Amino acid sequence: MKTFKAVNKIYIIVLSIFIITPALAQTNIEAPKGRIAIVADGNSPDPDDLGGTTISIALLRAAGLEDRLVHYSHSCDLVRDDRISEQAEKERHHLMQVACDMTARRWGGFNHLTFYDAIWQKEETINDLCWAINSSTKEDPLWIIEAGEPDIIGMALKKTPKEKHQYVKVVTHHPANDNAGDFYTWQQILDFGIEEVRIPDQNINLKLDHEQWDWAKNHEDPRIRLVWTIGNIAEIDNIVNFQKGKWDCSDAGMVLYWITGANVNDGLKAGSLDVVKNLLENYVSNNQ
Repeated sequence: MKTFKAVNKIYIIVLSIFIITPALAQTNIEAPKGRIAIVADGNSPDPDDLGGTTISIALLRAAGLEDRLVHYSHSCDLVRDDRISEQAEKERHHLMQVACDMTARRWGGFNHLTFYDAIWQKEETINDLCWAINSSTKEDPLWIIEAGEPDIIGMALKKTPKEKHQYVKVVTHHPANDNAGDFYTWQQILDFGIEEVRIPDQNINLKLDHEQWDWAKNHEDPRIRLVWTIGNIAEIDNIVNFQKGKWDCSDAGMVLYWITGANVNDGLKAGSLDVVKNLLENYVSNNQ
């Protein structure tokens, strides 16, 4: 009987080592070679970029990849939609800047970077993205996360040498971004010779009922509470109804895909709250 119990105990220990929950199994950091750039909107009627921005920045820091972020711009919806007032539009610009600057300051590691407003700093934004494109090589490609309309990406591609475009990859997850440009269609972006990297709609797993984020709202670490607070603004700003009751960081799914390997190392195509939570909590617990 004692022998059976001993063998059974060993068997349970072995199982605990080799049976890993899906969330833990998906948090391997295997980012492909190259750098990452993020172009977001957030000034348009869809406010999900507030949550997407703060989670994207926190994820890059948690993964130890903050130094590979070489461009971040927001408010790339260059023509205001009639569904948002001029006053609310102005608010969104400021809120997106806070989402960038405050998250970067609290999580640390982004002193090398300026977060640009694509409308209020349009020339600087385009030139900064041009610099990133021009620095691209086969061994050091640029991965652009399309977290908003494609116009700024198109304007930067137009100003850069065609031979550099073969080293540019644009990651997208939703045709609503691709087809919303006021100056460039998605086909025109592809015609520059970039590589399209398309993953499934990240809203499926990362636009969730508000209470599913209570863990962050009530977290003991203020960095995680900050992430929740910024994303929460999108639910309470009273500009759109479709955000009510939802905490949405869907665009961050593209960053999670890149962090876990992208199309080179079989990255996570369906981001989930469990994976985001696991990465952020592991980081803050190890960096008090």
